[in-house]
Amino acid sequence: MKTALITGASSGIGLEFARLFAHVHYNLVITARREKKLRDIAQQLENDYAVNVTVIPLDLAKPDAPDELYNSIKEKKITIDALINNAGYGYHGSFKDTDWTKEQDMIRLNITALTHLTKLFVKDMLERNEGKVLNLSSTAAFYPGPNMAVYYATKAYVQSFTEALSHELKDSGITVSVLCPGPTDTEFQERAGVTDSALFSNGMMPVASARKVAKIGYEGLMKGKIVIIPGVFNKLSAWSSGITPGFISKRVIESLHE
Repeated sequence: MKTALITGASSGIGLEFARLFAHVHYNLVITARREKKLRDIAQQLENDYAVNVTVIPLDLAKPDAPDELYNSIKEKKITIDALINNAGYGYHGSFKDTDWTKEQDMIRLNITALTHLTKLFVKDMLERNEGKVLNLSSTAAFYPGPNMAVYYATKAYVQSFTEALSHELKDSGITVSVLCPGPTDTEFQERAGVTDSALFSNGMMPVASARKVAKIGYEGLMKGKIVIIPGVFNKLSAWSSGITPGFISKRVIESLHE
């Protein structure tokens, strides 16, 4: 049986990815900060799908965490066939007022940990000439984001990095994809502090379920798609970023986060 490593697997899109991979009989390695919740999820998945689930609780925002995760997996002699870099969070507020420690942790999680894990596991995949990587970006990647400036910038990085790496590995047996959902019903909005913003509270934009987003991401990954954008509205939003004048798009994004 193959094995998928899923970061941020304790809730939302990450949890739905765990269910999808278990359903098609992948063994799993799941990681997040909340150990008890991970162990409850592992027990449920093992009971429901007859797969092996390895729990490695970690805070991937810590500088040594990617190496710790990789080394733990190697010590257990587990081969990772699919890497799902789902862990990440957002942070809302005017840049002049936001807390640097929170932003630094966000950069470490959204950018550094994702890149480091990809570096570590892609090297192993190249030795076998086989593997799949899916990085979680966002439709935020296509715009600058006033009042969430650092978060939007991290997602732009993930987008650019993934597309470039996919091109580098195009002649290998490794698929590298990026999933760019729009507003999704997860714990993201509460942690980011945008629950009451126009983006989520007044129905201005469709909010997708985590299950639907994960299913579209999984199917796109298996088909070898590079950029996966769930939903017609989100596809149009990403496309329009290239033709909308910058001063307009920045004002629209700013208003959505008020």
